[in-house]
Amino acid sequence: MANNELVKPIGGPPSDVEHIKIESNYLRGALVETLSNPITGGLPEDDNRLLKFHGSYMQDDRDLRNERERQKLEPAYQFMLRVVIPGGVMTPAQWLEMDSLSHKYGNGTLRITTRQAFQMHGILKWNLKKTIRSINDTLMTTLAACGDVNRNVMSNPNPYQSEVHAEVNEWARKISDHLSPRTPAYHEIWLDGEKVVDSLDGAEVEPIYGPVYLPRKFKIGMAVPPSNDIDVFSQDLGFIAIIEDGKLIGFNVSVGGGMGMTHGDTSTYPQLGRVIGFCLPEQLIDVSEKTVTIQRDYGNRSVRKNARFKYTIDRHGIEWFVSELHERLGWQLEAPRSYHFDHNGERYGWVKGTNGKWNLSLYIQSGRIHDQENNPMMTGLREIAKIHTGDFRLTPNQNLIIANISTANKGKIMELAQQYGLTDGAHLSALRRSALSCVAFPTCGLAMAEAERYLPTLIDKLELILDKAGLRDEEIVIRMTGCPNGCARPALGEISFIGKSLGKYNMYLGAGFAGDRLNKIYKENIDETEILETLEPIIHNYATERNPGEHFGDFVIRAGYVAEVTSGLNFHS
Repeated sequence: MANNELVKPIGGPPSDVEHIKIESNYLRGALVETLSNPITGGLPEDDNRLLKFHGSYMQDDRDLRNERERQKLEPAYQFMLRVVIPGGVMTPAQWLEMDSLSHKYGNGTLRITTRQAFQMHGILKWNLKKTIRSINDTLMTTLAACGDVNRNVMSNPNPYQSEVHAEVNEWARKISDHLSPRTPAYHEIWLDGEKVVDSLDGAEVEPIYGPVYLPRKFKIGMAVPPSNDIDVFSQDLGFIAIIEDGKLIGFNVSVGGGMGMTHGDTSTYPQLGRVIGFCLPEQLIDVSEKTVTIQRDYGNRSVRKNARFKYTIDRHGIEWFVSELHERLGWQLEAPRSYHFDHNGERYGWVKGTNGKWNLSLYIQSGRIHDQENNPMMTGLREIAKIHTGDFRLTPNQNLIIANISTANKGKIMELAQQYGLTDGAHLSALRRSALSCVAFPTCGLAMAEAERYLPTLIDKLELILDKAGLRDEEIVIRMTGCPNGCARPALGEISFIGKSLGKYNMYLGAGFAGDRLNKIYKENIDETEILETLEPIIHNYATERNPGEHFGDFVIRAGYVAEVTSGLNFHS
């Protein structure tokens, strides 16, 4: 594919983003010049879109937006930086560096994302390069943390099946490395690498992506049954580990999942991945690459909201995809192997792994790591990192595992955890422990309503209802996002809220507890009062009328509150 050639788009002319990519000379654009422009703390929109491929988004503090406008000042521009951490596993040294950088250049906090990555907020334009260089010095990267490429590859953090976890996580790292963009632009811009004159032949510069990369972002995750904590069916490409006699023998392959949609547009919808076959571990990279190239060649490059892989598969059909995949592979997947998921949450507290080492799983509200009055969490984790000889694991549910703790070190880490009030959440309600939320206000430019800052308050009030119904310890998956883009995987919440406007949400019910069924809209554009008035009788009916072992999502379908959603194609019907 020549440097000035676009893949023929589906349904219309290429979108403006496609032109930005093709004209960027492999993600360079004018970033060097605009980053050094002293007149403004922001970037032109074209360069901001390219910056995403390098792992950063330009944002502004929306709490200050109106006041700064009145003062005739430009918005309070700042940058969010996202770090690629395959499987969420990092060393204590890397943890300490992220902690240090968040205070030196960020807003003094770190945020664990639902893709097992780190986000750092509040970085000024003048400090972006210094921050990225420091991250790379610790053998981490921000390259491809955002943008139209494969994102951070997720993996089950698994504190108990130690050997299997290590093997699966190593494959996550290999897939991530293989699908990382090859353009030298990242090293030139951020690491002062030697400028390279790229070949006009896109295949030589980006052998997998080509000069226009993918139509939209692409997400891969690896689950280890019986835990579906990565929500494998929400991934564009999911791998389900098959274990026999304690050994990893291969993976079932799931394709076509995705969470995002647009309010009021029924051509957009969340979708679950479908299992299409089984492959051996050594075939994972081949399957991953060929799947990505199919999306590269057939994805919608005209309308970005219809550009995700789920729409490509639904447009052509799953049989077409399997045939195309087999043709590109030159071999065929085997029939899927049997597996079973029974949960998608954490195992909190102390867990001994099969390798004889200990793991401490901690509850982190909304993934936000910071010091608060009477809760010096960040300081405590810093002190643990100074003596820890194992690793840290960011979980898909925005929590943290201090992993591979030696028996000799267990007492010291337990003492530090108690001293600094680090908690496994045992005293919290099961609802709060299961909660996921996106960042939303004040930094996300897409947010229509609060999420991270509001969900804990809403749970305070829901807990009163749960306590009255005797359900404080009943696990119910609850999720909230400030917009319908799906960052906290809201379509897989047994109870979910998606922001519609300030203080107003669409409420969804009925997802599968193990992440294997989408939910359904129950009420639209409701505020807190109506949320509580609506949920209270449903929760009380669940307490008195549920079958033994019946989860909330199953109950609301059986009781007729919402219809079962069998596919994203009938999500709106």
